[in-house]
This record gives sequence, structure tokens and C-alpha cells, in this order.
Amino acid sequence: MVHWYESSIDRQLREATERGEFDNLAGTGKPLAGHGEDYDEDWWVKDWVRREGGTAGVIPPSLAVRRAAEDLPETVARLGAEAFVRQHVAELNERIDKCRRGLIDGPPVVLPLFDADEVVAAWKAARPR
Repeated sequence: MVHWYESSIDRQLREATERGEFDNLAGTGKPLAGHGEDYDEDWWVKDWVRREGGTAGVIPPSLAVRRAAEDLPETVARLGAEAFVRQHVAELNERIDKCRRGLIDGPPVVLPLFDADEVVAAWKAARPR
């Protein structure tokens, strides 16, 4: 004798199927979006922009951290004191750490932390004498 266990979720799905609630769903019989295409590592961003109607005015928070990391030299160049540069690097490193731990929404972003001494040295070297 075979005993079959049916969880409450399985039961709900079976009953909904029997009632025909999954018949004629939008997309039935159509291929999945992106089927047969090459993998795109930016799929999440493109899908998000598409869902937002192509007019997304704000990028996902994790991508904003990536952009801030890319813009670090230009950002610190506008700062007038070493203390501000160090503070900016510390705040950016904190945001990067949150991305690494998945505490910031958006696609995964893995960035190295910045060495404040190296950033300060580059900032000093770029300043007019």
C-alpha cells in the first residue's frame, strides 16, 4: 500500500487546477521571454527598466553604489579637505559592505573596499599646488 502525503499547498494547487483556475492564463502556449537568447548579465536591470515603462528615473540602489564607486575620483576631487575625503570613502565602503551582504536592493554588486589612504594620496596628487 502506498501512502501519499499532500501538503496544504499541493492540495490548494490541485483543487485550483480541478476548478480550472489555471486554464486560459495570459501567456499560455507562448515561449518564455528571452528563450533561446544568449545570457545577459544585465538582464535584471533591463527587465526592471522594461517593467517601469522604460522611463525609470532612478537606478536600483545596488547599482547606485556601483556608480558611486566608479565616480569616486571625480567626487573626491570636488572635496576641499582630507577629512571630507576620508568621510566619503568610509560612507562608500559602508554601502559597499551592505551590497556584499545583500542588504541593499538590486542586482548583486561585488566591489572591493577602498583604502582611504590610497584615495587620499591620489586626491592630494591631483590637487593644484
